[in-house]
Amino acid sequence: MERVVGTITRGLRCPIINEGDAIDEIVVDSVLKAMDVEGFKAQDKDIVAITESIVARAQGNYASTDAIASDIKDKFGDHTVGVIFPILSRNRFATLLRGIAKGAKRIVIMFSYPSDEVGNHLVELDELDEAGVNPWTDVLTLEQFRNHFGHKKHTFTGVDYIDYYQAIVEATGVECEIIFSNNPSSILDYTEHVLACDIHTRERTKRILQANGAKTVYSLDNILDQPVDGSGFNEAYGLLGSNKSTEDRIKLFPNNAQPIVEKIQNTLQTKTERQIEVMVYGDGAFKDPAGKIWELADPVVSPAFTDGLIGTPNEVKLKYLADNNFKDLDGEELQDAIKKHITNKGDDLVGEMEAQGTTPRQLTDLIGSLADLTSGSGDKGTPIVYIQGYFDNYTS
Repeated sequence: MERVVGTITRGLRCPIINEGDAIDEIVVDSVLKAMDVEGFKAQDKDIVAITESIVARAQGNYASTDAIASDIKDKFGDHTVGVIFPILSRNRFATLLRGIAKGAKRIVIMFSYPSDEVGNHLVELDELDEAGVNPWTDVLTLEQFRNHFGHKKHTFTGVDYIDYYQAIVEATGVECEIIFSNNPSSILDYTEHVLACDIHTRERTKRILQANGAKTVYSLDNILDQPVDGSGFNEAYGLLGSNKSTEDRIKLFPNNAQPIVEKIQNTLQTKTERQIEVMVYGDGAFKDPAGKIWELADPVVSPAFTDGLIGTPNEVKLKYLADNNFKDLDGEELQDAIKKHITNKGDDLVGEMEAQGTTPRQLTDLIGSLADLTSGSGDKGTPIVYIQGYFDNYTS
């Protein structure tokens, strides 16, 4: 019988994960139970995607603000710390800031504007134009910013993040100064000791700071990249990818999750006799058109994945073939011609006209985004996503 369905994505429920749980066993059992209850069978090249949150919970990869404070004090001593380019997030950064403040004597926060790195806006571009402010050259004090733009609350959260972050620091008894600039070196007029809090642009930020004479330069991936007094840690990403657990505790990004995905793959292969790919995913890599927020606040979409998920799609555009290569055909003859063309396509279509308009992104970024949208970030209760048919094409 002809197949009429392509990719199928299922959000799978599993038990609530606690510290010390055998995450690999729980994932395998949940997948096999879903197959039994829902009546679907494993196929080669199926994908099991596991949210990073349950992996880190099982690992017990948590840290307190006191652990953050200890690492900050060790790295910056008694110097004023320039905290630059923080993202505007109660979940992602507020608790980190509390820990940073507890380890510092004085802090200068430098916000990027009109928005943070992932698109949370302090002001709108039109407002900058009306005020005659150039965000690429102008450095604003808090007083200047307020005179131009007043008090602004985030569209979705209703929080004035400038006041909020200042209050977090001052609640620890630490003096906090606020400035606004998009040039990393602007902070050097206030302190030569800097913590770069941007995510995807952090290496450029550190390079600019070092080239302009900064004496101490770290980024968030350098904080808690090793355990502090028995705390959790992430040797690759430090505090990047962490989330708020409580007001004084964070859950870090999973540490060394590669053996977990490989163990799950091997167990599933034994039990199903199928080659199933496995990945851990965090944020998807997409942008919200209404709020203008780029979802990816994690350092990567996937910190661990099996070998079958390496690479990018190698696809042709069906509408291009129908409109160009086979424009004189229709019906079954057109379908047969397109299927034959797909079967004989090259192994690398980069630059080919028939591939224009396809998405040349990493498979893990695409699949992780699909999984993130499926599981959501609220109460769906489906932290495991089972994907079938993703690698199929029109000939399958």
